[in-house]
Amino acid sequence: MTTMTLAKALNAGLRKAMEADDKVVIMGEDVGTLGGVFRITDGLQKDFGDARVIDTPLAESGIVGTAVGLAMRGYRPVVEIQFDGFVYPAYDQIVCQVAKLHFRSLGRVRIPMVIRIPFGGGIGAVEHHSESPEAQFVHTPGLKVVACSNPADGYAMIQQAIHADDPVVFLEPKRLYHSAKADVDESAPAAPLWQSRVVRPGSDATLVAYGPTVSTCLDAATVAAEEGRSLEVIDLRTLSPLDLVPVHESVRRTGRLVVVHEAHVTLGLGAEIAARVTEECFHSLEAPVLRVGGFDTPYPPARIEEAFLPDLDRVLDAVDRTFGF
Repeated sequence: MTTMTLAKALNAGLRKAMEADDKVVIMGEDVGTLGGVFRITDGLQKDFGDARVIDTPLAESGIVGTAVGLAMRGYRPVVEIQFDGFVYPAYDQIVCQVAKLHFRSLGRVRIPMVIRIPFGGGIGAVEHHSESPEAQFVHTPGLKVVACSNPADGYAMIQQAIHADDPVVFLEPKRLYHSAKADVDESAPAAPLWQSRVVRPGSDATLVAYGPTVSTCLDAATVAAEEGRSLEVIDLRTLSPLDLVPVHESVRRTGRLVVVHEAHVTLGLGAEIAARVTEECFHSLEAPVLRVGGFDTPYPPARIEEAFLPDLDRVLDAVDRTFGF
């Protein structure tokens, strides 16, 4: 058992995957000598060499395109997109090549690659550094999309994603990289990658979140408990495929659901979850499914980002509104 931050857990997971398979290579801007802007790949080039931890030009399309070729030749490339808003130059490669080659080849070609994307806000960054583009990748058949929310999951999920034979978009909440530490049991069997998890049981209402908003919902549940209200919190962990079985089971008990994410509310993941829960649990719902997310504007300047991001007050307000029906 080791106590570590999310950043250290991801680093340890990458290291273990590279030790286990010499076909695992890491590529990205400043991932080698610098160890990445968030130091996720710190020390890996020193230990594994510059042929396996590769500093690339500042060209996301070229990085992902090169990784596609490597994956087709039997390697397992792990690509780092330095910030979420930098992924769009590679969007054509990801949507038109990475997601489709397995299907285009009638299953003869696999693309076992991981695209790591630090996502979300809360770090006081400038434009293109705090976005939440996950719904665009979830909407693309052929991609798997996951989001870790804590060090233990980060350590296990990055290894599982690397071992998967499908392309995985791996979302990392950047504001949690160097925040609170947690115990990581490196010898414990990992939970299945494509499953969501109840992280706090409750009986009065259900909160569903992923990535950075899981901790927000846990804080909200703690405050609500002081007022006598029991909130169940579910960490989705996997966004494509969506595992909503625990969500359906929870809603059938609580009758109320609030979905929380940093991405814009309109056509965000919360809309899909609300639709599916309504289809499956209509007669169990005591109130409409509510969503708490970013506003439908470009991400704001750092000085006002706190007003943009879902916080404890906005989550608890949504919970209160569900009890008003």
